[in-house]
Amino acid sequence: MRILVACDAFKGSLSAQQACRTVASGISAVEPDWRLTSVPLADGGEGTAEILVAAAGGSWVEVPDVMGPLPEMTLTAAYGCLEQRRAAVVEMARSSGLVLLRGDQRHPLQTTTYGAGQLLSAAIKSGVTHVLLTLGGSATVDGGTGAVRALGWRFLDAGGKDIPLGGGGLIHLQRIVPSSLSLPRITVLCDVTNPLCGPQGAAQIFAPQKGATPAQVAMLAEGLENLARRIKDQLGIDVAHLPGGGAAGGFGAGAQVFMGGRLIPGVSAVMEQVQFERQLGQADWVITGEGCLDRTSLQGKVVSGVLDAARRQGVPVAVLAGQIRLTAEELQQAGIRHAVAAMPQDMPLDEALTRAPELLGKAARSLSARMHG
Repeated sequence: MRILVACDAFKGSLSAQQACRTVASGISAVEPDWRLTSVPLADGGEGTAEILVAAAGGSWVEVPDVMGPLPEMTLTAAYGCLEQRRAAVVEMARSSGLVLLRGDQRHPLQTTTYGAGQLLSAAIKSGVTHVLLTLGGSATVDGGTGAVRALGWRFLDAGGKDIPLGGGGLIHLQRIVPSSLSLPRITVLCDVTNPLCGPQGAAQIFAPQKGATPAQVAMLAEGLENLARRIKDQLGIDVAHLPGGGAAGGFGAGAQVFMGGRLIPGVSAVMEQVQFERQLGQADWVITGEGCLDRTSLQGKVVSGVLDAARRQGVPVAVLAGQIRLTAEELQQAGIRHAVAAMPQDMPLDEALTRAPELLGKAARSLSARMHG
């Protein structure tokens, strides 16, 4: 049997490459005759640039003194070069990602995308004609305003002063001052389809994952709504309900408005780059996976991209995940033939993250037995 293993990263434990290797190794241990091919995937979140650069045979450029997710943090980050340095891949999670913060540092009112703007600035100054900006895995809810401040935009309060960096300052925004910087073509890879505002917006759905209390969620939502109003009134663009606008704490909307970026599903771009559909056509089964399989997995994530492609080609899908938060009915409706959780229900999360390779390998062996049926 021919199996295509196409996993996303398991956040906090395994990269997409490591997850694919672990699954393939687990299955091979019990099914040595099965032919396994691994194709690591990403959806625009952390790890996306690594996959794109590897697939294209590209290189990396390090940028020192980049602002981290919090204004007081400084780090060295890198962007990827493709097509003989004519194109660049900037992964915002490398400078503004949640993975860069300890649990006690998650302050979404203060976290900023400014460092991502510094990476963009460095890539633009190198002379590239196309930038792939990957969104996802952010620690931020600032609508991308931090990033474009690094590119010359200004966001002023009623007194004409710059509002503070971070999503908490957006409620004070009164005036937007555009930058005069000329930008190359920018393609924005979004990891979700959520809008900027509303009950499914960036603040309401994702800010709690970034450390926001209910009161802070309300404040961040109000700030993003104010940003959308100012953009509509002063720039004539309505982005409040733009699909993908809520990606990376509203960076999707900001990238379209302030950078002229074209928003596309991140997983689609990655799958095209690694020629996923060609390899899927040669498979009898495809196994995908991520850290937590829930309803957001079916909205622009790797799992949803694999399901869509497999549906077109009639290839059955199995899913391995650290945790599964979908009902049996929801799994069936999504087109998932088998789903196995790697993490025992009574195991603490910290222990599961530490033991991720062992647990995922065991789940892969269990899945192979089900696939026989």
